Formats: sequence, structure tokens, C-alpha cells
Amino acid sequence: MAETVRSRARTPRTPLTRDRIVAAAMAVADASGLSAVSMRTVARELGVEAMSLYHHVDGKDAMLDAIAEEIFSRFPLAELGAPWRAALTERAVGARAVLSAHPWALVLLESRVNPGPSVLRQHDRVLGVLRTNGFDVPLAGHAFSAVDAYVYGFVLSESNLPFAPDAEPGAGAEAFAAGLALPADEYPYLTEFMSVMLAGRDYDYGDEFGYGLDLVLDQLEVRLAELRGETGPGHPPTARS
Repeated sequence: MAETVRSRARTPRTPLTRDRIVAAAMAVADASGLSAVSMRTVARELGVEAMSLYHHVDGKDAMLDAIAEEIFSRFPLAELGAPWRAALTERAVGARAVLSAHPWALVLLESRVNPGPSVLRQHDRVLGVLRTNGFDVPLAGHAFSAVDAYVYGFVLSESNLPFAPDAEPGAGAEAFAAGLALPADEYPYLTEFMSVMLAGRDYDYGDEFGYGLDLVLDQLEVRLAELRGETGPGHPPTARS
């Protein structure tokens, strides 16, 4: 009997690491929201005692900082010397994809006061791309702020749509419009919009992202041309970078 017990192979436990803690914390947030993340809930997700987490993170705040680092590390990192418009577009599209997968991160990213290397590198690289393409410091700051605000705001709106984002294209929007049944005489322009854009069409709110981003970048292009003295009489608007 003793020999049988000794001969049983024990399944080795996967070592606890900072990366595993971050992944578990993100899983908790994905399932129950950011407010559900705590040392205890993350430990439960990992099947360990909460105290064991303190060997790898100093506490909840440090764990949240680590999650923010992970989120930022997944954003595309702009290449210095790349055309600014292409670089900002690639980063915006990539950031939207990451944040759409983890909408709770919107609040997290804006609340951290201890930025790590990934956060700092992202900010430095975006500013670097803008500065090396002719933006002065104030316009680079405005551009960074405007694009990020657009991305964050779009993801927030998209994540709170009153229909499932994975439904058939147009199905959710059309059903939503039909359910409103607005009187045309009272809301003439809204009913016009819905009849043209929604009824019988494969309208997808997500398709608005690229159009809206172009509007922001178009205006930045105008401001950059003004900064360079390339607009006004004899100076037509510049072509896209």
C-alpha cells in the first residue's frame, strides 16, 4: 500500500509568475468587469492562496499597473520615420481592436499614475513619429490627444450598443430602428436617416470608425500644412502623407 502511494506521480503545479497573474486578472475582468479584480479573485482564478501573489506583485494597485502595461504592449508601436498618417492609422486600428476585446481597459488606462516601460514607450514613439514629420510640440500633443480620444470614445460607444456586436451585419441596427417606430412628422431628420442608412441595408456602426478617423486626420493634415506655411494663396492643400 505504502509503495502504491509512493509510486503515484504527482502532477507538477505550474509555477506562479507575474505574467500568469496578469493573464488571470484580465480573465477576471473579461468575465466580471474591472471592479471584480482583487488579489483574492485573481488568486481564486489561479487556484492559489491570495498571499502567494504578493511574491510577484506588491498588491492590487501594482497588479492594475501591470495590466495597463500589458494592454499598452499590445498596441502597435509606431516606427520612427514612418509617414505620420499611416502610423497613426495603424495604431488607432490596433488600439481599437485591443480595447474592443477588453472594454474595461478604457477606465483602467486613464486611471493609472505609475506608467511602466510599455506605456512610456508608446507615448514617446507616437510623439516621435509626429515630431519627425514636421509637427511642432503643441500640434503633436493635440494630435495625440485627439486621435486617442476618438479611439477611446468610439470603443466606448460601440461596446454599449443596444444590440449584439456579433449579430448579422445590419440585423441589429435594423431591428433597433424598427422597434423605435418614430413618427416622421415629429422626428423628420432622424426617420430620414434611419430609412436611408438602416432599413434594408447592411449598416454596421463599426464601419464608421475609419470614416471618422479620416475626418480627424484630415484636419490634422490641414493644421500641419498651415504650420509649414503650405496653405493659403498659391499653396493648395497638401496630399496625404
